[in-house]
Amino acid sequence: MSAIDKAKNKLEDAAGQAKEKLGAATGDPDKKNEGKADQTKSNLKDAGEKVKDAFDH
Repeated sequence: MSAIDKAKNKLEDAAGQAKEKLGAATGDPDKKNEGKADQTKSNLKDAGEKVKDAFDH
């Protein structure tokens, strides 16, 4: 996995965590769920990159 892809995934995960916390703090379930979805998407991208790396080696 390239360092750029890894950094993008970490940023997306951090943004998702922030959205989730903001939604929880403000009582906005949509924002909270959006944050969780962003984190899940980031984790799936990270897993996909790891699979690609496994086949490259």
